[in-house]
Amino acid sequence: MRSNGACDCDPAAAEALVDDVVPENDPVRDATVSVIIPTLNEAGNLPYVLNTIPGWVKEVIVVDGRSEDDTQRIAKVLRPDVVIVHELTKGKGAAMRAGLSAASGAILVCLDADGSMDGAEIGKFRDAVLNGADYVKGSRFAPGGGSSDITKFRRFGDGGICFLIRILFGARYSDATYGYIAIRASSVRALNLDTDGFEVETLIGIRARRAGLRISEVPCFEAKRIHGTSNLSALRDGLRIFGVIVSERMRRYRVSAA
Repeated sequence: MRSNGACDCDPAAAEALVDDVVPENDPVRDATVSVIIPTLNEAGNLPYVLNTIPGWVKEVIVVDGRSEDDTQRIAKVLRPDVVIVHELTKGKGAAMRAGLSAASGAILVCLDADGSMDGAEIGKFRDAVLNGADYVKGSRFAPGGGSSDITKFRRFGDGGICFLIRILFGARYSDATYGYIAIRASSVRALNLDTDGFEVETLIGIRARRAGLRISEVPCFEAKRIHGTSNLSALRDGLRIFGVIVSERMRRYRVSAA
């Protein structure tokens, strides 16, 4: 697996990458980026999250349908051009599917709305795609990454998940459960996403590998949630992830990249 830790958000540098790496008929030559943010009662965190997104990002999509606070209003006030997608199905996986379907950019980036992910790092993901990756995985545990939020129990669990994915699918991820990702819009269909919960992040990594996508990791730093309480349950969601891994291993077909 290639690793690309460069973070160059200068538009001129991006143009140089396009000229040097991306073929003329590749749709990512224009480097149009859509950012997808699943939300559930994140009005207190959106001011930080939206203000960290670089100005060259073409489109910001907030996927929300069940918030009981001012999430949607705050998003519109802070970014009048934001696209609000209403998704009533519960779960992060359902929100990500809705956002990926609604996005119009050539490069699609997903990040959380709790303030733990820095939008300034989007440039790393864009540059990795411009360097040839189809799927880019943010990693807290790659050299240069880090976390001020993860517990020892969750770190141990993630290491076990990475080990299982490596043994069963041959994918050498350093972080299997971090949701900061990017993918070429042309590669989304290959993932055939069909899960609703937090396990979607692990499923994407597995199916990207099985589909033969070109994969890259970039180091990221995970901060603590700014406001509110996470809906993640380490034990419950860990068991769901294990179930997804077993289910995927038992599938006899390969996910098509077509």
